[in-house]
Parts: sequence; C-alpha cells; structure tokens
Amino acid sequence: MNKNYNDEIKKIENFALQVRRNILEMALSAGASSSHFGGALSITEIISTLFSYQMKIDKKNPNWEERDRFILSKGHACLAYYAALSEVGYISKEELKTFEKDDSNLLGHPVINRKLGIDFSNGSLGMGLSLGIGVAIASKRRNKNYKVYVIVGDGECNEGSVWEAAMAAPNFNLDNLFVIIDKNNFQQTGSNKEIMNVDNLKEKWKSFGWETTEINGHSIQELFEYFKKSNNSNKPKAIIANTVKGKGFSFSENNNDWHHSVLTKNFYEQALKELKG
Repeated sequence: MNKNYNDEIKKIENFALQVRRNILEMALSAGASSSHFGGALSITEIISTLFSYQMKIDKKNPNWEERDRFILSKGHACLAYYAALSEVGYISKEELKTFEKDDSNLLGHPVINRKLGIDFSNGSLGMGLSLGIGVAIASKRRNKNYKVYVIVGDGECNEGSVWEAAMAAPNFNLDNLFVIIDKNNFQQTGSNKEIMNVDNLKEKWKSFGWETTEINGHSIQELFEYFKKSNNSNKPKAIIANTVKGKGFSFSENNNDWHHSVLTKNFYEQALKELKG
C-alpha cells in the first residue's frame, strides 16, 4: 500500500475517533433528556468516511450549488451527524454542548440549518430516501454534478415508503444516488428478527434494480475502497453496511438498552478509558 493510501485511511480513522469523542460529550451534556446513543455509534465510521473523505462540501460556502448532499434518514442518530459537522468546522465544540437544550439549534432530530451544514430536516422514518431521489433528480435536470448520500436504518426498512422509493430510483437512472443501510440488526423495541425480519437485504435491493454491495460498516478500509473505485454504472447504489449497535464501548455494543438512554458520568468515564485503549 502506498503512502497516500495509508495517510487517507489514518485521516479517516482520526476523524472517526473524534466523532466518537464528540458523541460522548453531547450525550453527557444531554443529561436526563437522554439521547439516541447506540444508533449514532453504529454509523460513526460511515459518516466519518463521507465527511472527511468522500463528500464534496465547502464550509465557507454552505449554499454552494455543486456541494454533495447528505440526508440522515434515520434522523434519531443525529449525534454522529452533529459530531461530524463539528469536525469539518460547521459546529463549534461549545455549540455541541447545547444538544437538546432550550433554544438550541441541535435538536434530537436534524432540523434544516444550512449555516450549520444541515441541508434537510428528518425525523419520521421512511422519508429520507424519497427526499434523496428528488434531490438526485434535481441534480440531473439542472445539469449539476453533485451526488446524494442517504443513510437509512435496517429497522427503518420496515417502512413501506422505503420500498416504494427503492422501486422508483432505478427508473430514473440515478447513478448519483447512494444509499447506505445501517444494518445493526436492532430497532427501537428489539431485534429485527423479533419484530420484522429484514434478512437478505442485499438481494432485496438488487432485485429492485440497484447496484448492491455488502461491506463491514466499521471497516474504514472497506468503506474507503468502495468509494474510491470508479463506477460507471447508471444504477443507484445501495451499500449494506454490517454494523454493531453501540459500537466502540463494551457496555453499549449490541445492547439495545442504549437505543435511547442516559449516559451517566460513570459510563462516560468508562467510555473515555476505552477510547484511549
């Protein structure tokens, strides 16, 4: 592997480490209001790869028409989103501490605020992909070159609107649309197998006409190599990212109690020790 390759991987790894640290700080600051901790940690490497490497954005010009668009369809995982926006310079560390406080811009689901790099509001599950299709169509009709990246949850794929959108996108030849499915195998009230089994996601999306890939959603190397490769297909792209809910901390990994919970000082201090290795 060459030096540039290793440097890029290291850059994304450092970015992801800072994102996890920011998530901890925000969750602690939220106090008794709690936060959607587990689902934010499962997308940390995904969102870090997008914001530190893949996406074309310009902090100095948040309304730049050629910027790539990001849509967090699983809006409850916004801790990771705000953490990444802080690392690219949109949100200060001090403002992160206002998460879910009175009069804050950083609510429990993203609310559009382009000065902070938030292009779209999201909260109701199942809506983000349809929104992404419209934005991707607009890019083509306006002869722009931006791409659209949408993160959806595997539990969110219980929503019929996801599959209506999945069926529609290939009809428009949206090669500028990427959907990353965060497959952490849990949703709010239990495991996917208990509630609505969404196995064979790769084959399901492929059958709808998407170019479909399955990767380890915590492997920065796999994420980097996927986005680095040239792709001339005219199909929309679906990435099934196998992840661990609550990834990074022993007390939260694969523990659905941390879907939405209060991070106490004791858990915070334990997490900091685990981050330092």
